[in-house]
Amino acid sequence: MKTNLISRSGYLKLQNELDHLWRVERRETTEKVAWAASLGDRSENADYKYNKQKLRQIDKRIRFLRKRLEQLKIVDYSPQQDGKVFFGATVTVENEQGLEKTFTIAGPDEIYQRNDVISIDAPMARAALGKQLDDEFVVRTPTGSQLWFVTDISYQLTKASA
Repeated sequence: MKTNLISRSGYLKLQNELDHLWRVERRETTEKVAWAASLGDRSENADYKYNKQKLRQIDKRIRFLRKRLEQLKIVDYSPQQDGKVFFGATVTVENEQGLEKTFTIAGPDEIYQRNDVISIDAPMARAALGKQLDDEFVVRTPTGSQLWFVTDISYQLTKASA
């Protein structure tokens, strides 16, 4: 199950995507469909078929974003988080073999096409939550368990809204 948490910047990105799809992409595609339909026989009209399919995909994404944005809870940075791993933390961890990883814990809607962010639902993030500098924790995965140590914790400081 997806956690319904998101950073303010992640929420704004989804809102901007929805706005762009609704105001720009959908309008342009609807005009193309109308133009292609005016040419006559739709069964042989590749422009009509392609743009009609594209319009369905845009509408599907718009419906998803509208529903998802209603479900999400924005999490802003709080000074109480300092020194511990919570949502929004950028964490550096090291295992016993000296392998080091740095990642930011974010909502599941923010991780796509990024390799520096992991979902709060990921085993590594779940195991690290609440830990402090120099704490150790075990990550259990299908391939086995591994011991990690927290070597750095930082937060990108964002202001909570009033």
